[in-house]
Amino acid sequence: MKNIFIIGSKGIPANYGGFETFVENLTKNKISEDIKYHVACLSDKNEEFEYNNARCFKVQVPQIGPAKAVYYDIAALKQIYQYVQDHQIDDAIVYILACRIGPFLNKYVKLFHQKNIQVFVNPDGHEFKRAKWNWFIRRYWKLSERLMIKHADYVICDSKNIEKYIQEDYKKYHPQTTYIAYGADVVDQTNEEKFDKWAQEHDVRRNEYYLIVGRFVPENNYETMIKEFMKTNTTKDLVIVTGYQDNKLYHVLKNKYHFENDKRIKFVGTIYDDELLKTVRHHAYGYLHGHEVGGTNPSLLEALGSTKLNLLLNVGFNQEVGLDSCVYWGKEAGSLSQLIEHVDGFQQGYIDELGEKSKKRIQEAYSWHKIVSDYEQLFLNKKEL
Repeated sequence: MKNIFIIGSKGIPANYGGFETFVENLTKNKISEDIKYHVACLSDKNEEFEYNNARCFKVQVPQIGPAKAVYYDIAALKQIYQYVQDHQIDDAIVYILACRIGPFLNKYVKLFHQKNIQVFVNPDGHEFKRAKWNWFIRRYWKLSERLMIKHADYVICDSKNIEKYIQEDYKKYHPQTTYIAYGADVVDQTNEEKFDKWAQEHDVRRNEYYLIVGRFVPENNYETMIKEFMKTNTTKDLVIVTGYQDNKLYHVLKNKYHFENDKRIKFVGTIYDDELLKTVRHHAYGYLHGHEVGGTNPSLLEALGSTKLNLLLNVGFNQEVGLDSCVYWGKEAGSLSQLIEHVDGFQQGYIDELGEKSKKRIQEAYSWHKIVSDYEQLFLNKKEL
């Protein structure tokens, strides 16, 4: 039995978040009987429970602000080390999601190596480039990433562009890397009753809106997307699914562009009902994606599995995923507004063709069955230390 300990997500059952949804699907769709998952779960108390046949262990973390995530990962490593000692486990893998604890990792790698336990890392995206962090935190993220790559036994990248970056920027450490993407499903069922109620509440019509889904942060380029949409003459709405009421950037952009006066722009808040969100994606005329610092973005994959027409920011991460199933725009003035007016006139047959391409892309490269199989092969076939 190969024991796989996973830390870095908030835990399962997943309510939201890319890493949480990944761990949910990795455990739920487990194929091999030779793997036992142990999943750290952020909590206000320490206890254990079983979910998806995984042993889930809660890690109690105090409310200490931005340092909370670092504390959580280190506390989880301590619990794992105590567990492997108590149960005399060896030949296991500790899989760390994100690069938060670089300055502290080497100590634990040495301890785990004594137990013949390897440490794997998923670097996620370019966290050190996120605008929400101040200069000091960005410097910490970059340092932490470097030390995580230096000390990890293996690095799993969910984007080919991220793998290339790791190999080039940290070549002096000769990192062992592999590419295993994030996963998604093709949407073949919708909930029309839920959609009708939601659509009536927000005055939205089927196939008559462009959609954006994602955190309202600068690196997701909401300013460009809203500004460019307002330039267009499209009669379709722009439906934005995000948490915004207490968001500083939202109020800054509202004061700058007064988009509340454009009746086409509709902020509808968050949608935590997965069935409803899939249906909202399915009935959109087009999906706008402006993420530029992540790896393989879960929201983009979900769009390809459900929305026929996808308009993506033309950065490597997005092009790698969408290939020729999507259309692309740049951040320069006029690029997106002109593209929106252009695709407004697409024939339905061409839109259907793009939709088939995007769903095929998910089925062939990003299905959860494929992703889980790739992970299990790696976990079971990785040689001992």
